[in-house]
Amino acid sequence: MRPRAYVIDDGPLAVERLVRMLKKTARVEVAGSSTDPVAAVEWLRVNPADVVFLDIEMPEMQGFDVLARLESQPYVVFTTAFERYALRAFEVHSIDYLLKPIDAADLDRALDKLDRILGGVEPSPDLAKAVRAVLKQSAYPSRLPSRVGDRVEFVDLSAVTHFYVEDKLTMATVHNGKAHAVDGSINELEGRLDPGAWLRIHRSTLLNLAYVQEVHGFFGGRLVVRLKDERRTELQVARERVGVLKERLGM
Repeated sequence: MRPRAYVIDDGPLAVERLVRMLKKTARVEVAGSSTDPVAAVEWLRVNPADVVFLDIEMPEMQGFDVLARLESQPYVVFTTAFERYALRAFEVHSIDYLLKPIDAADLDRALDKLDRILGGVEPSPDLAKAVRAVLKQSAYPSRLPSRVGDRVEFVDLSAVTHFYVEDKLTMATVHNGKAHAVDGSINELEGRLDPGAWLRIHRSTLLNLAYVQEVHGFFGGRLVVRLKDERRTELQVARERVGVLKERLGM
């Protein structure tokens, strides 16, 4: 008998596409799907699934929170557009971690691993224990240290419009235009900061979404965002990040 699968993603098109891909494989029975994580939790409490394909970044609750609310823990395959969740996803011993747009070969790889686990060839992950451990992790930082000579200042992240790289230094720009040098690379900051508030729009730029005032088209399929800071700063969005930005801004 084929394992029962359930799909949870706040994007209707993403749900439709993944359900279609799963049905095409004929390797699982798609028992249901939902764009509402709260409704999905209620459904799964009554109708347990063998495996859940689960988005991580959703408006009402994160995928990790969905799992924490389920008494009967299914196997899980995380699906997300954000690479920075990879480490945390594997900390909860998920079957796999698929980046959107999901590739058919990657989906087959995840289903292969599910088959091995269900067949007893590969050990079953203790998901419930791992999820509880992850959810106990400390909260995201609210400020960062900035070293000025022998002195250390603390920069409130709520005042930072964006981070950028200059002369191999990571700079935090606040709403009045002043820039502060902070420790850590853009990669490291992306992994440390609240993913609900910050988005990497370029390999050298990490944006505070709360400061986006306007979005304009730019040549080559790129975009420019204008910030609601004192200088009305404009930042270019890399072409490969345009789709993610539009999704996060509800465009």
